[in-house]
Amino acid sequence: MSNAPTQNRSYGQVSIALQFLAMGTIWGASFLFMKVALDGVSFGQIAWSRLVLGGLTLGLIVLATRPRVAGGPVLPREKIVWLHFTVIAITGCVVPHLLFAWAEQYVSSSLASIYNAVTPIMTAVMATLAFRVEKLDRGQVTGIAVGVLGVIVIIAPWQYTALTGSLWGQLACIGAATCYGFTFGYTRKFLSQRPIAGATFAFLNIGIGGVIMLLLTPVIAWHPVALTWPIVLSLLALGALGTGLAYIWNINVLRAWGPTNASTVTYVTPVVGVLLGVLILGERFGWHEPLGAACVLLGILLAQRRLRFGPRLATA
Repeated sequence: MSNAPTQNRSYGQVSIALQFLAMGTIWGASFLFMKVALDGVSFGQIAWSRLVLGGLTLGLIVLATRPRVAGGPVLPREKIVWLHFTVIAITGCVVPHLLFAWAEQYVSSSLASIYNAVTPIMTAVMATLAFRVEKLDRGQVTGIAVGVLGVIVIIAPWQYTALTGSLWGQLACIGAATCYGFTFGYTRKFLSQRPIAGATFAFLNIGIGGVIMLLLTPVIAWHPVALTWPIVLSLLALGALGTGLAYIWNINVLRAWGPTNASTVTYVTPVVGVLLGVLILGERFGWHEPLGAACVLLGILLAQRRLRFGPRLATA
């Protein structure tokens, strides 16, 4: 009796696991790449490169594969769908990419990667309060509160007597994570149920962001550059991999493992970001930053129901 189906299944599981690890690694390393690229290009040029290169990469994939759902068109035809994708391109790509790149002029890549991990907390808040697509139980409400407390500990407001660049940088990171949370809630409410192939979905999200960046070129990207190989490779990795292929990997993992298990990439990216920042850039922490990060992680575990706290209590 042939064991080919079992072998194919095992191969598929290994492939998905490798895509998951690659996704977490490249997204965690993206904060290092931004820090390296800032040595030769502006923060606007970093965000511009990410979306333009990512859009081109995904566009080539869609052109080559022509993905369809139930024999439908490759690209959606309804105008409202394109409007929704424009919204999430702005809130999920253009604005947060600009904010993170700007922030890394003032904060370490390690700290920026930690703030990126706040995204699930912001997603829970937005999905519940702004879009009302979810209801939270008592444990999830506690998780959000613990996560917010962790953010306050990381910021360490007692250290500031004035609005410094470091404080503004941290606030920009929080703003970027909030944008991601808004985008996840908006996507779930208006786009997630539509029959759009995964590769097409990623292409429209990133591609429209890339078009917006091209239109903004005279404002955010028309500056002198000082390119070296590390800077060029960092920009290529940010665009083609982190904002291109990683989105395809994310969709594959989501379909194979489901949203809950796929979301565990949230735990991988800050670990990678911190390790690379410390080992390669020599970044260091104060006592409050790891403590705050631990609170954020605990908050995520509670908000995603990976830890239970008391009976279920629905809140609108």
